Amino acid sequence: MSPARGTLERLLRKGERARLRGDASAASLPMTTAASARDYLALATLAERETFHAQIALAERSGAVTVERDRHRGDGERLLRITVADLGALAAHLGVPLLETRAAAAEVVLQPWQARFPILDAVLQAWRSDRTQRGHGPEAAADLADAARAVAALQDAPGGERILRRESVRLFGDSKRLERLTPWLELLVTGESAATGLAREEVWSALGLRREPQPLLLAGDGRVDLGGTVLPLVRPYLGLPVESLHCLETGAGYLLTIENLASFHDAASHPTAAQGLLLYTGGMPSPAWRRAYRRIIDSLPATTTLYHWGDIDEGGFRIAAVLAEVARDAGRALQPWRMSMATLRQSLNDPGPRQPTVSTLAAMQRWARRAGWDDVAEDLARQPLQLEQERLEIVG
Repeated sequence: MSPARGTLERLLRKGERARLRGDASAASLPMTTAASARDYLALATLAERETFHAQIALAERSGAVTVERDRHRGDGERLLRITVADLGALAAHLGVPLLETRAAAAEVVLQPWQARFPILDAVLQAWRSDRTQRGHGPEAAADLADAARAVAALQDAPGGERILRRESVRLFGDSKRLERLTPWLELLVTGESAATGLAREEVWSALGLRREPQPLLLAGDGRVDLGGTVLPLVRPYLGLPVESLHCLETGAGYLLTIENLASFHDAASHPTAAQGLLLYTGGMPSPAWRRAYRRIIDSLPATTTLYHWGDIDEGGFRIAAVLAEVARDAGRALQPWRMSMATLRQSLNDPGPRQPTVSTLAAMQRWARRAGWDDVAEDLARQPLQLEQERLEIVG
């Protein structure tokens, strides 16, 4: 990009921002200060300056800008200020569509998905206001539309878990397209404009996508029915295809879901594991996993308590809220296990838990309340912390 074109593009953006503010005065750039004219002031040779002046003169002759020149020094061509004369003409001179044109084009692309995904209204409004979403402007509308098509297809065809790259080929003929769309998949799945902190794998899992097949890991005493084949649960745990479990029989006093694999392995090997049933969520539970979880809950005695243990962070409480919704649909309540400072039964050695930002703490509390854990949300307000569950030892 030439220095003159860069200057004119900055002037265009400044003019568009002024229009958004409702500022009737013409946007301009002083050409005498480094803050607005660094490229111009850095021109070192006569040839460079003449080229710059000629390109600005072309924009002036097209009716896009007016130019104030220093008529009292040198050759009288030194630029003092460039002002927008006609914003549309400036955009046409540069071959760049105006923001309102790009936003309108984005709305046309996304219109088929707006009713299904209300978050798209917020995205379009941000783009109209010259704010990016996930680091992109209206030019990303086609990617966002592809993401919406993928999410809709995956949600409308529930079934077993799917292999990420195989589904990407099926939907787009490109094995890596879904991976590139992950930020937009996250936006559509969570309904939140700002990044949520979910790992890529958790976003995929929420849609039933895995890099490779993941077994359902169970630890405890009892028997599982796999649709006519009955197997005993074994120590330290049993792995099953997630779609195969129809029901189980157990006298477990509690069911504890565990977010992280290392913590699940530790808990399954702990002596107290014999008292309950342990279930690994695989991070964010997929739709197929949630259906298996519901079948397990329906098989449990009414006296069995449901617990969840996960990271004390936004993602951990988001997962808890998803599980709590499944439990509520089954007429049960999900209880937290070691998910706030008040429930930790051990001292935390250095380094201590991280302090969440104000916005992260608010998100943690919001998801805790969605899980039905008002006490946890209040404890987080009194003693804010972020803590990965792997830092905690297994206790009875």
